Amino acid sequence: MFLRLACFFGPIGLLCGQCLTTGLLFALSSTTFVQLKTNSALAADTVVQNVAAGRTAQYTPAVPIQSAPGTIPAPSSRTKILLSPHVSRSDNTKIGLLLPLTGPQAVLGQGMLDGAQLALFEMATEQFTLYPFDTNGTPSGARAAAEAAIRSGVSLVLGPLLASSVRAAAPVAAHVGVNMIAFSNSREVAGDNVFIMGFVPRQQVITVVDYAARRGMRRLALLAPDNSYGRAVFQSLQNVAASRGAKVVKFSFYKPGATDFSDEIKAISNYDKRRAALLKQRALLEKREDEVSQQALKRLENLDTIGEVDFDAILLPDTGSSMSVLAAQLAFFDVDQPAVRFLGLRNWDQIPNIEREPALRRAWFAAPSMRERRLFVDRFSRAFGKPPPRLASLAYDATALAAVLARSPGGPDFSWPTLTNANGFDGVDGLFRLREDGVAERAFAVLEVREKEFRTLNPSARTFEQFRR
Repeated sequence: MFLRLACFFGPIGLLCGQCLTTGLLFALSSTTFVQLKTNSALAADTVVQNVAAGRTAQYTPAVPIQSAPGTIPAPSSRTKILLSPHVSRSDNTKIGLLLPLTGPQAVLGQGMLDGAQLALFEMATEQFTLYPFDTNGTPSGARAAAEAAIRSGVSLVLGPLLASSVRAAAPVAAHVGVNMIAFSNSREVAGDNVFIMGFVPRQQVITVVDYAARRGMRRLALLAPDNSYGRAVFQSLQNVAASRGAKVVKFSFYKPGATDFSDEIKAISNYDKRRAALLKQRALLEKREDEVSQQALKRLENLDTIGEVDFDAILLPDTGSSMSVLAAQLAFFDVDQPAVRFLGLRNWDQIPNIEREPALRRAWFAAPSMRERRLFVDRFSRAFGKPPPRLASLAYDATALAAVLARSPGGPDFSWPTLTNANGFDGVDGLFRLREDGVAERAFAVLEVREKEFRTLNPSARTFEQFRR
């Protein structure tokens, strides 16, 4: 069976794909599946490729093709849809994919396009056609890409990535009644015809704070970057803590990209007060000559402070190199585990070699199920010769979802009721469902950082009947 990636007219020329059998996918891992070409180069290559394959060139009509009944069960309120490979047929279905293939986000955009291609080859039938369009990483580019996608007759739009781009492209799709599954995590752009697949902070905060609170950690602190993401996490933490019988007792924000957090850490940990208490205690003991006092003084020699901080756990939602430095400085100022549990969010799985940072060992963080993620990384790496960027899985799951819904019994169904199937879908990043407010609700696990690996403390739900809000 042959699968197809669309040839499309876009602002940067033609995007050319090859018809490949599913059995050849990984054998061709050294071949680039998609190339950007001029119109004339594409025409020449199309002839060469099709002559070599012993078949006639195929062209996608500019007008929509009527769908015919398929054989895959439709989503219902009783069944969860598994995003797993099938080989059944459906009539031609056109899906638009809006990504930043040029501009500052081009590397990420290409990685997400690769993820979508992987889903195409693993999940779709030969009648499922994916139309990628370059947004240039700008709102104006996203609007132009959306207009091109609609002119091509797509039934569903996947993407774009950035919230500003979603805001610009959404009205174009809405005008003709086409739904959009974007890759943003901004709740501000969700709703009406727009669903967002991004990892919303609130759901991750619920997962890790609920787990900590049920283990007696009800005095919480926060250290976060001073940006929209950090503020969103703070707001979520306050709301979630109140509903779990916990309280945010200390918080502080730092400049994004900072490398020195000493002032913020001292402020939330009462470091100066605890340091002064230590010095006072040492001075008192030094005046005494009895053996008990001298032994006590000796025990204080290696301490910088005395007295406990007034929180049980601290949420650290940042990632990258900042996270390792922040954790190390917390320990330096006597805010360390296990006295204070460090908590993190999903983006911790992007921190290189996180398990090698001693200050972060035994920390807890929310994350999707790791098993499916590892399998996806392995398949992607074999196909493209490199590991995927973290967000490539969003493009994979969105494309897989579209491929499954293209085989609904009454024909491709990307309607609002179908997309908001209450029982959800099972993808690379675990269980998720698109809610009526346009936000993807996800089931997260709680993982613990160990010296060589992550330990699952609380597995993610496998069905939404098990799901705990």
